[in-house]
Amino acid sequence: MVTAFGTVTTEPLDLAAHEAAVADRRAGAVVSFQGVVRDHDHGRAVSTLEYEGHPDAAEVLREVAAEIGADPDVYAVAVSHRIGPLAVGDVALVAAVSTAHRAAAFAACARLVDEVKARLPIWKRQVFADGTEEWVNCP
Repeated sequence: MVTAFGTVTTEPLDLAAHEAAVADRRAGAVVSFQGVVRDHDHGRAVSTLEYEGHPDAAEVLREVAAEIGADPDVYAVAVSHRIGPLAVGDVALVAAVSTAHRAAAFAACARLVDEVKARLPIWKRQVFADGTEEWVNCP
């Protein structure tokens, strides 16, 4: 049985907790990823971000985790996305995957992050150092 979970939260994300959640005695590889708020975007200085999520965002995240977990090479999947105000250096997305071998773990984690970025109904408001702002990934 594959362990797959996904959550959307306002709380800080914990990479170690995600890695522990995918621990499996059969696993020879655990690959994890952290999406961190950076201080720039397209040459503009960013001061803060705010993520806003659709009410279905948590369900979509769980669906994506389950789909990646359906891969017969994957033992476990854990993924979380933070919403609310975040500062530069804060973690916005954490993903972890376990498999028997490293190539499968890297591939599964990359698919997980790509699918989350493509499908998750969470929008980002960037506030720039000059006081201007923009919304990103809005429908």
